[in-house]
Parts: sequence; C-alpha cells; structure tokens
Amino acid sequence: MKRNIMMIIEYSGTNFFGWQKQTGKRTVQGELEEKISKMLNASCKVEGCGRTDRGVHAKNYVATVVIERNIPLTNFKNALNKLLSDDVVVKKVKEVPLDFHPRFSAKRKTYEYIVDVSKTRSAINHNLVTHWTEQVDMERMVKAGQILVGEHNFKAFCSSHTNVTDFNRTIYEISVKKVGKFIKFEITGNGFLYNMVRIIVGTLLQIDKVKEENIVKALKSGDRSLLGKTMPPNGLYLKKVEYV
Repeated sequence: MKRNIMMIIEYSGTNFFGWQKQTGKRTVQGELEEKISKMLNASCKVEGCGRTDRGVHAKNYVATVVIERNIPLTNFKNALNKLLSDDVVVKKVKEVPLDFHPRFSAKRKTYEYIVDVSKTRSAINHNLVTHWTEQVDMERMVKAGQILVGEHNFKAFCSSHTNVTDFNRTIYEISVKKVGKFIKFEITGNGFLYNMVRIIVGTLLQIDKVKEENIVKALKSGDRSLLGKTMPPNGLYLKKVEYV
C-alpha cells in the first residue's frame, strides 16, 4: 500500500547547492533521496515545496515521499535522521493523502531575512546572516514595505534568469523589525519569484537611494533598474509553509 509521508525539514544551506537535485552536486533533495532509498532499500522520489538557492536556509521546509513500507512514522523519522548529515534534520513527519503535493497544495509561504547591522561583522554567524554597514531608516522601510502588500506584477522584483511568464503574486504581510543588532524581515505571500525576497529586502534597505516612488514605478513598468540590490543568499530562510 502506498503512503505519502510529509516531512518538516530544517537545514543550513551553506554547504548545499540549493534544494533541487543536480548531477554531481550536493543538494538537499539529493541527500534526502539517497538516505531514504538506503534506509528502505528502494528508490524514491522526494517532492519539495519549492526551490531554495545555494546558501539559503530553511526552518520548516515541507517535503513528501511516497513509500510502500508499513514502517511506523517515529521509526521512519529517527532512522532517517541517523543517516542524514548534521546540517539537515527531519523535525516532524505525518501521513497525508496521496494527492497532497507540498508545492501545489501550498496556500501561503513566509520567508525571513536576517541582517546584522552591527559595526563589526561576525566571523561565527557569517553564513547565517548578512552584514550591512550602510545607514538604515526603519520608519521608511516599514512604510515602503506596505507599498508591496497586495496583488501586483512583480516582474521588476525577479531575476532575469527565469523562465516564468506569469509575474503576478500576492503579498499578504511584510514585517520589518529591529531585534538587538539585527533587522529581521518577514514576508508572507502566495508564492515568490526567483530572487524576489532578496530584491525586496535590498530595495527596502536602500530606500534612501531607491525612493518610494520608484517602487511604485517598478511595479507598473517591470523595470528592475529602479530597485535596490539583490541581497546575498546567506541571510534568507524559508520560515513557514501553510496549507489551509
């Protein structure tokens, strides 16, 4: 009997070439498929809730695998975690309907981006946050973020290296908060384009240069040059995926 197992996964993206399996490169999908296949002595296909790029992290990534073994879920999780490397762990497992897909069934995704604004960069955390030395205006960043809330054509907020033809997405919430020496951005939407979150964060951090009116113009024109820089991947986390 086929069983669809949902896995909630945490991983550090530092030493992975992203989520998606690539020949000759270490990826999260590839590692999971390899270890599950070894554990069950049967080939498997792991489906994910979306692609994350090289260096991007995940706190609650959702993936599924269809198996034909009557193994208890707790045993499945514990056995798999013993095989996985230290930088990836399965936090929770549960059985879901066979027609559930972690990407196509998702309703909302939340990404977090963490920026270290202290004067001196951290040697310990350099793979987990992005260090930023330019002046920031918290009040203007918060207000500018609200321009992006709602349904828009986000073509200007997408890398040119994409084959997507529909750039319409809905952003439900954007939160910008100062927590100690960090600025934490949280962005929730129904889906995200390639590098969209990293471009949004770079634009808000550079709002003194970019100006709010240029964000409005970019949404209408799709002109990437009106916006801020694309931030590095190391400060980005997939925080949550919602299905209801």
